[in-house]
Amino acid sequence: MQIVENKALLLRVRTPEAITTAIPKSKALPNNEVLVKWGVDESRVLKNLNIRGVPSPILGQYEWGGQYKPFKHQKLTSAFLTLNQRAFCFNEQGTGKTASAIWASDFLLKQGVINRVLIICPLSIMDSAWRADLFKFAMHRTVDIAYGPKRKRQEIIANGADYVIINYDGVEIIKDEIEEGGFDLIIADEATHYKNAQSKRWKTLNSLMAPSTWLWMMTGTPAAQSPVDAYGLAKLVNPRNVPRFFSAFREVVMHKVTQFKWVPKDSAKDTVFNALQPAIRFTKDQCLDLPPMTYTKREVQLTRQQQTYYDVLKRKMVTVAAGEEITAANAAVNMNKLLQISCGAVYSDSGETVEFDIKNRYKVLREVINETTQKVLVFVPFKHVIEILSEKLIADNIPTEVIKGDVSASRRTDIFKRFQETDNPQVLVIQPQAAAHGVTLTAANTVVWWGPVPSLETYAQANARVHRSGQTHKCTVVQLEGSNVEKRVYTLLDSKINIHTKIIDLYKELLE
Repeated sequence: MQIVENKALLLRVRTPEAITTAIPKSKALPNNEVLVKWGVDESRVLKNLNIRGVPSPILGQYEWGGQYKPFKHQKLTSAFLTLNQRAFCFNEQGTGKTASAIWASDFLLKQGVINRVLIICPLSIMDSAWRADLFKFAMHRTVDIAYGPKRKRQEIIANGADYVIINYDGVEIIKDEIEEGGFDLIIADEATHYKNAQSKRWKTLNSLMAPSTWLWMMTGTPAAQSPVDAYGLAKLVNPRNVPRFFSAFREVVMHKVTQFKWVPKDSAKDTVFNALQPAIRFTKDQCLDLPPMTYTKREVQLTRQQQTYYDVLKRKMVTVAAGEEITAANAAVNMNKLLQISCGAVYSDSGETVEFDIKNRYKVLREVINETTQKVLVFVPFKHVIEILSEKLIADNIPTEVIKGDVSASRRTDIFKRFQETDNPQVLVIQPQAAAHGVTLTAANTVVWWGPVPSLETYAQANARVHRSGQTHKCTVVQLEGSNVEKRVYTLLDSKINIHTKIIDLYKELLE
C-alpha cells in the first residue's frame, strides 16, 4: 500500500482495502486505488493503516508565514508533529524547533483540529524565545504570558489568546483555569523537567491530559543523565511503551551493583529509544542549511537584592547627570557597575566586593548546559563572579576549569589540552580578555555569555574560539540577560557596533 499521488486537497492511494471503511468519504477508483481528502485526520488514519509515505497536508496546503522561511528540517519536523497527537521532538539546541512547533500548531489551528495552545517552558525563554518567535512566525496569532500573581494568571487564561505561555510551576497555580481554558494542544519545552513521574509537576501535567489532548514534548537531550529519566517522559506521551511502575522500568534499563548504586545495562540505549516514541530528531550537523553559528537569548530575572541595588545606582546616575556633564569616562564607569550588579558582584569605590545571589542566572546556565550535547564555554566578564560560579558548578559535580588573568601559562596549556582531548573538563569558565585570542577550543560548540562585555573585538574573538578551523559541529552563542543595560549592550554587539563610540548615547537611553 502506498501513496500514488497527492494534489492540493486530495490523495490517491493504491491497494488499501480498509480505507473505504476507515475513511467514509473516500472514493474507490479503478486499479485498486482510492481517492481520499488530504486532511490531518485522514492522513493520520492512513498512517495508522501503515500506508507508506503518508505526507502531512502541511507540506502542500500551508503558507509558511513569518519573517523567515523554514529550513528543510524544520518543514519535516512540523509535518511530523501534525501527524502525531502525542510525540517527542528531540531536535538539538539551535536547530529551530520552536519555529517548527509554531508552524505545526498554527496549521492545526487553521484546520480546526485544535482551538488553543498552551506552551510550558522555563522562565528564561518565555519572552525571549517563545513570544519572540510567535511574533516572527505567526504574527497573526494572539499571544500572552501567564506569569505573576495568581489573579493575573487567571485573567490571562480567561482572555482567550490563541497561545498562552506559562512556566512549569505556574501550571499548578492555575490548574483549574487551564482545564477550563479550552487548551487542546500542550507543548512542553525542555521536557526533561518532567522526567520524574512522582513529582507534583509531572502529576499536574498528567491530570490535564484528556484523551483528545495533543502533547508535544521537546528537548535536545532526552535521558542525558540516566536511562531512567526516560520513564516520566514516556509515561506522558505513550505509557504503553513502558511498564506501569517505575521500579519495573529501572530493572529493565539498570543493573543493581550495590544497595545504592545502579549502572546502565548494555541494552539500555535501545530500550530508551523504543520507550521514547514516536519521536523525531535532527542534530545541528544534519541540518546542512543551518548557518554555522546561531545566536539566542535567555532572560534571567534579577533577584530582589540585585534589583534594589540596580535601581539605587540608576537613581544616583540620574541625579548626577542632572547637575554634571556626562563624559565617556563617567558613563563607562557607571554602566560597568550596572553590569556588575546584573552578573552577581559589584566592586565598591573602596575596593570591597558586594556579592549577590546568582541562583536565577545559575539556574538558566544549568538549563543550557543540560541541553548541550558537546562541551561549553562560559564567558564571565568579572573575576569575582568567576570564583562564585566555578564553585557552584564544581559543587554540582560538573567537571569545570577556570581561565582568568592570574592562571599561569603552563596551567592554561594543560587545561586547554585536556579540554580538547579528554572528557574532563566539560565546562570552561573564562574571563574573556584572558582567552579571547588565538586559542582553539573546538571541543565545545556552545558559548554562553554570563554577561556582556563592552568590547566588540573581545566579543567576536571569544565566540571565534569555537567557530574556527577544526570545528565539526554547528555552534550556538547564548546570551544571558537580566537588566536593561545588558539588553542594550547585546543589541549593539549583535549589530556589530562598537560600544565605546555609543557610550554616551547608551548612557542617556538608560536614564530615560
